[in-house]
Amino acid sequence: MYREELKVLDCTIRDGGLINNYQFTDDLVKAVYRAACDSGVDIIELGKKLAVSDEFTREKYGKWNFCDDDDLKMVIDSHESDYRPLVAVMFDVGRVDVSTLQPADQSPIDMVRTACYVADTDKGIDLAKRSKDLGYQTTINIMAPSAAIRTDLIEALEEVSKADEVDYLYLVDSFGAYYSEQVTDYLNLYKKYCPNKELGFHAHNNQQLAFANTQQAIIDGVNLLDATVNGIGRGAGNCNLELLLNFLKNPKFNVAPIYKTIQEHFVPLRKEIEWGFNDIYGIGGYLNQHPRAAMKCRADKEKMDKCYDFLLECTSDV
Repeated sequence: MYREELKVLDCTIRDGGLINNYQFTDDLVKAVYRAACDSGVDIIELGKKLAVSDEFTREKYGKWNFCDDDDLKMVIDSHESDYRPLVAVMFDVGRVDVSTLQPADQSPIDMVRTACYVADTDKGIDLAKRSKDLGYQTTINIMAPSAAIRTDLIEALEEVSKADEVDYLYLVDSFGAYYSEQVTDYLNLYKKYCPNKELGFHAHNNQQLAFANTQQAIIDGVNLLDATVNGIGRGAGNCNLELLLNFLKNPKFNVAPIYKTIQEHFVPLRKEIEWGFNDIYGIGGYLNQHPRAAMKCRADKEKMDKCYDFLLECTSDV
């Protein structure tokens, strides 16, 4: 699949950090950044940019939850390259101090992505506007649309359509619940009610469909695609970056640096933290369920592989 307009966003550190409270070593983050540079990835998201508080500390939640400029510069300056991908961070509605965001021409950040649920779309748009006023590229990532009332989602899309400051609108399969026909259905809805926005797609792999659904999004005209090294991400993880780059067949991409990083850093990391498909996550995806229940089950050594018991627990009220 070759289309010149297609762009790839590596969200390895941001989504992967949801597994381990962003307690990645500097060496691993530098390796991921180096691989992004050398592979030709268009954008790399190096974490969230949330507000520090007495309860929400850098020590407990990791510095990539906060993405201070000095930390970002440390990573960016660690690798000399003729090519540098754009650097993105993510805002979460209600957990941001926009006053800490410098104007884009004084910052290592190029893009601010704002994550919000349907009910908080207006707040997400406000954050996107304030980011755009500072010179950043912007996205709105509407979370868990599969769980939203359709009329509420349409109203949110209409509001995003009016916001000139939003560059990209993301369809996010937060629960890994979609099949390909649902990807098409929701993208048609997004295009109908928000026809003036470039679209992005972010998949989760609860049913082993993240890669296939990303392919479907490409077929349906999406031009900004999220993926992660070795599919790392919350719960079942995301679309594998290495598979996506192979699939796109664009000569600007070189997948070899991604495989090098997997071999040197992610194979050892799998001995410390878990990600990827298993039947517990598969059940959660099938039921269109937030992954917190599956993650809790996988964290309990006595219950982690009892998929039948988990299914009964999840469907006892159905």
